[in-house]
Amino acid sequence: MNDSEQQSSCCGYVALLGRPNVGKSTLLNHVLRQKISITSRKPQTTRHNLLGVDTEGSHQAIYMDTPGIHQNLERALNRYMVSSAKTALKDVDLRVMVVEASKWQAQDQYVLELLSAAPGKNIAVLSKVDLVSDKTRLLPEIQRLSDSGLFEEIIPMSALKFDGVDVFRHEVFKRLPRGPHLFAEDEITDQSERHLVEEIVREKLMRQLGDEIPHSTAVLVERFSVTENLTEIYADIYVERDGQKRIVIGKQGAKLKLIGSEARKDIERLLDTRVMLHLFVKVRKGWTNSNYLLQRLGYD
Repeated sequence: MNDSEQQSSCCGYVALLGRPNVGKSTLLNHVLRQKISITSRKPQTTRHNLLGVDTEGSHQAIYMDTPGIHQNLERALNRYMVSSAKTALKDVDLRVMVVEASKWQAQDQYVLELLSAAPGKNIAVLSKVDLVSDKTRLLPEIQRLSDSGLFEEIIPMSALKFDGVDVFRHEVFKRLPRGPHLFAEDEITDQSERHLVEEIVREKLMRQLGDEIPHSTAVLVERFSVTENLTEIYADIYVERDGQKRIVIGKQGAKLKLIGSEARKDIERLLDTRVMLHLFVKVRKGWTNSNYLLQRLGYD
């Protein structure tokens, strides 16, 4: 980018905020047209603030996909996730509140109150509108958001069908401040390949296990060996109890084999090479409520 282009360029940080499981990660993946943020139907899938970079011409939006904001703070892991999300309320150029269409909850109201207490530009997204057959049911929600006086724009969207995604990108781009781009044009995230691999494995755990166990699991890549034709990865899956370990492994190792097989396919697409993935399940009692173990597992 030459000097004149830098002077006319726009770049800014955009935080995606909302309660758990409203579609923030799905929105980011479809904006980028590439999957960098894991998704599942279970709440609290996202645990870290993750950056995704959308560059088009002179505009660069740096998105922060944040953990769902909630008020269950009994465990240290939950406190970490909510604290991570709340940091995105400040020091960003634009905040996007994502609300699931026709499913307003008390936690949505809590997010709204947090936004109202912090100065800054806001827009709102009504996600998953394709799941609402009677579109008139959206009107009270749109009115509620409008009456708050917080939002410059309210955008109904179905990210999975790409309905509203281009409108959303346009509304974001036109609100970015002038400034030089912070990432190269072909960069889409700041995350390391190791972290993306850990998240892919965790996504498969979320999708293959019951409601309770995924929230007691963490993944840590211990070894990442790259050769010309093969990447060999050794990763540990941490759980809190022996019974959880047995469930993750499954009868004669079937469940762990399935998780590994599904993860390997996505990792090969990510790395564009053949992958040999080795998974090991280990018990770390009480890791979700231990600051030391959370730091060891990357929750700084």
